[in-house]
Amino acid sequence: MGSHEGMTLTRFVAAALIAAALAGCGDEKKAVAPVPQVEGEQISFPEGSPQIAALRAEAVRAGEPVIVRLPGRLVWDEDRTVRIYAAFAGRVTKILASLGETVKPGQKLALIASPDFGEAQADARKAESDLVLAQKNLARLRELTENGVAAKKDLQAAEAEFARAQAEAARSAARVKLYGGGGAVDQNLAVTAPVAGVVVERNVNPGQELRPDVAMANQPAMFVITDPSRLWLQLDATERDLPLLAAGKALKIRSSAYPDETFVARLDVVSDFIDRETRTVKVRGTLDNADRRLKGEMFVTAELETPPLKGFAVPAKAVFLIGDRYFVFVEEGSGRYVRREVQAGPERGGKVPVSGGLKDGDKVVVDGSLFLQQIYAAAKR
Repeated sequence: MGSHEGMTLTRFVAAALIAAALAGCGDEKKAVAPVPQVEGEQISFPEGSPQIAALRAEAVRAGEPVIVRLPGRLVWDEDRTVRIYAAFAGRVTKILASLGETVKPGQKLALIASPDFGEAQADARKAESDLVLAQKNLARLRELTENGVAAKKDLQAAEAEFARAQAEAARSAARVKLYGGGGAVDQNLAVTAPVAGVVVERNVNPGQELRPDVAMANQPAMFVITDPSRLWLQLDATERDLPLLAAGKALKIRSSAYPDETFVARLDVVSDFIDRETRTVKVRGTLDNADRRLKGEMFVTAELETPPLKGFAVPAKAVFLIGDRYFVFVEEGSGRYVRREVQAGPERGGKVPVSGGLKDGDKVVVDGSLFLQQIYAAAKR
């Protein structure tokens, strides 16, 4: 029995006890609580019985689809997200970008005083000097070789040394340039934004020591930059949901932050394996967020509509099990309810498919079915 059904039953019992107490304590002129009558499979409540107000029934229709709801959350679109770590060890000297700030490619985010970066700058300067020296030596040997003074093998060695120095100078200069360094050896490493976007995380402070060898394992990224106008949707589906999931399918998304609105997402990827621990399938979709009302790490619910069922989709709390047989109570008129056996399938999306025992338009009792079963069982003892 669900919590809602339990609370309903508790209200019925409390109402019956109050009615009995009033009947016992009042004078002889006060009416006793009306008693329902059980005839065959039918339960009838006298007119004016207070229990009727707490019983609620819903009409069922054949061929109605079932809405399956999947839990999920919104995360940054990894195709538009970059996490920035320190390339060299050092101490943060200045923060140049704030959380929530929109940045451009190449914009400086922070400055780091790094002896390691200074060493890379010095290597680039040394490689440049070695290249100049190798070039001069090569020119001198070419002239000597042309005049027959130097051996040809010395010229070949000078050419090889020049090529090596040229490659080393290009490599070391490219390394410094990659991290925003200039020609001076100043040990100042500028951490820059590689893409345009919004700074959604900042996990570094002035004076903080950074070590790139442990950053990936023990430290979060210095900055996370993303484009929040598009988000990824991550869902956990069951094996039964797999027939409903296909790339390109549209999903309706609901959030508790906007209870009266739905958002549209597109399903992109369905995982090729089932998690052995949770027995769920990972599903990923894409969600437009141009107005940026939805936020990263927000919990949402995705709604999928199943094909129309064969038979009736009956609310799960209307169906109860006695032994190995399923039953519902059908409202036949004011205060009259009849118990019917039905052929039911497994619950899905809060609905139970019923293939037999009902007809189109029947009103099944949704709230109070177990209370009616108690009355029925007591009468049959």
